[in-house]
Amino acid sequence: MSTLRGRVAGLPWWDRCAVMGVVNVTPDSFSDGGRWFDTEAAVKRGLDLADTGADLVDVGGESTRPGASRVDEAEELRRVIPVVRGLADEGVVVSVDTMRASVAERAVAAGAVLVNDVSGGLADPAMVPVVAAARVPFVVMHWRGFSQDMNSRAVYGDVVAEVVSELRARMDAVVAGGIDPERIVVDPGLGFAKEADHDLALVAHLQELRTLGRPLLVAASRKRFLGRVLAAEDGSPPPARERDAATAAVSAIAAREGAWAVRVHEVRATADAVRVARAVEGAQ
Repeated sequence: MSTLRGRVAGLPWWDRCAVMGVVNVTPDSFSDGGRWFDTEAAVKRGLDLADTGADLVDVGGESTRPGASRVDEAEELRRVIPVVRGLADEGVVVSVDTMRASVAERAVAAGAVLVNDVSGGLADPAMVPVVAAARVPFVVMHWRGFSQDMNSRAVYGDVVAEVVSELRARMDAVVAGGIDPERIVVDPGLGFAKEADHDLALVAHLQELRTLGRPLLVAASRKRFLGRVLAAEDGSPPPARERDAATAAVSAIAAREGAWAVRVHEVRATADAVRVARAVEGAQ
């Protein structure tokens, strides 16, 4: 199954599902509440993630949790660029998580080798031309709008079919805009304009997402649907940082289904999970 994961032009080749570690350089992340907001702490965090098994590290300076307000461009640049540079200088494979073309451009200049845009290029019309000119890989995520009102857009007749269709249309658009199709990664956008049942259905049907013909990134880490699955009898979900075992379970499922990479906040358990999944593949 590993041969079906696909290669991403411009990135290393891993013979198993890769692990993307997350560094949120934000004061208001749903997951880690600003623990890595300081540049030095964020760089150290990224290095620690790489040491514990992250194949690449995704640096973001804008919270995309439901209801979050946007940060301004200058502040996002201030948060992100020194961290990208610090990690790249240490030899880490760095991705930048941004919806702004200016941040993507500066991050690539600072050493980022992948642009992870949760809007798939929809939030900023300059994004696709910038990525095309930079000739770096681009993550196209399923997205229906900004965090402030995305929950109102979580309306589907058939979530799997609609996500596949909307992702295909977005892929076609970014290719028409000049991005090399061999540099595209797709992401179903778990938690973005989706309810828990939608997220679970997408995880259950990853094979259908792979019909898009491009490597698949699955980003389930600590998200609300896992909180719903793990909820106590009174319906209260566990805190985000208590969802890492559940995250590793989804990572194992995604790896088994041929995902190219999984994006997680805590790396060690998921690094173990994807290696076990690869060993099982090898025993078939």
